[in-house]
Amino acid sequence: MTESEILAILMMVSFIALLFTGFPVAWLLGGIAVLFTALAIALDTGFDTWIGVDMSFLSLIVDRLWGLMNNWVMVALPMFVFMGFMLDRSGAAERLLENLSKLFGRTKGGLAISVTLVGIILAASTGIVGASVVLLATLSVPTMVARGYDRRLIAGVVCAVGTLGILIPPSIMLVLIADQLALPVGDLFRGALLPGLMLGGCYLIYILAVGFFQPHRMPEHGADETLSMRSLLGALKAVLPPGLLIVAVLGSIFAGIATPTEASGVGAFGAVVLALLNRRLTGRVLLEVCTATTRMTAFIFGVLIGATAFSLILRGLGGDELIEGALMALPFEGLGIIIAILVIVFLLGFFMEYIEITLIVLPLVAPIVVALDYDLIWFTILFAICLQTSFLTPPVGFALFYFRSAVTSDFTVAEIYRGIIPFIAMQLFILACAIFVPGIVR
Repeated sequence: MTESEILAILMMVSFIALLFTGFPVAWLLGGIAVLFTALAIALDTGFDTWIGVDMSFLSLIVDRLWGLMNNWVMVALPMFVFMGFMLDRSGAAERLLENLSKLFGRTKGGLAISVTLVGIILAASTGIVGASVVLLATLSVPTMVARGYDRRLIAGVVCAVGTLGILIPPSIMLVLIADQLALPVGDLFRGALLPGLMLGGCYLIYILAVGFFQPHRMPEHGADETLSMRSLLGALKAVLPPGLLIVAVLGSIFAGIATPTEASGVGAFGAVVLALLNRRLTGRVLLEVCTATTRMTAFIFGVLIGATAFSLILRGLGGDELIEGALMALPFEGLGIIIAILVIVFLLGFFMEYIEITLIVLPLVAPIVVALDYDLIWFTILFAICLQTSFLTPPVGFALFYFRSAVTSDFTVAEIYRGIIPFIAMQLFILACAIFVPGIVR
């Protein structure tokens, strides 16, 4: 093993170890890149030759980032983030949950079903996991606790449903993946739609099954919750505005009428109109939404800058060849190697956030998938489904943190962890379906 390969291994191990220090990930990635650049040059590994005589390390990083900032696809990212936060403040979710609860009042677990349906609609119109989990928890948890829902079921439903936005388009994660692999965003959106809806359907089936086989975990029917034409029309009126917005954004992309960047602008404008119609648009709300959008966009681009430096140096040290050689040496056929990659990604999700995994791991394994002659769109959707579990798997399951910060009731860590286990199993089931039935990813 050469000195460069040893440094590449130490670089990856150092990053994983230092994650537990709580230091900001963006600075961690950039700092490790600078440190190992200095080590590689000091140890005379030939790294300075790879950098180039007329190009320094910093200029090479700037060159990479210049190409990133020239990519019009990335303009969609802050637009979709703005759209998500504005819809969060528009009052659409409150109306949806209120009217769907009346519609499903006579169904066992009707409130949990309503939360799931609202989560699916929010996923297709926001894509912001933190905002979705906090909003659903704030709106539904006090009522579900008061009505006697099992606390583990409450935690599992809210946390899992809130993460659907990372898979169901328009997804910020898919925009990042498209940029990293130079893939069409529209194709990724199209490929992720059916698996995302199937996952939401699995959640609904699970809730109905719990209501049938374990009725003690569900509340008694409310006497005031009766199905009527009025409740049906109320649900329709609540679903129609965000539904039209979803059709305008995704429909224009799938039909080829607009690019994802153009559609993101339509979505942002539509979210503002929806907030205006619901009389929720004020100067303060607009300022808060713009501030939240700026912070999240800055966070993503900060990690992107650090990850660009990290992956560049890792490749310069031969890390990509090392990883490719290790995976190719596994005693599996092509599909076995794909599954091995997904298992590694699943395990990394226990300790890393999806942004880091996407920006660091995906560019390293994508050439292996191409070399194995597999469709990169298909693999990317598998990767995205697998990454969704990172929001639920402890100890770094961000959906679990969002849930605990939003609820007023004292949910224990054990209740939350036990509650999300069935939903992680359903995510892995959909992943298995997408692996062995590739037609799911269209």
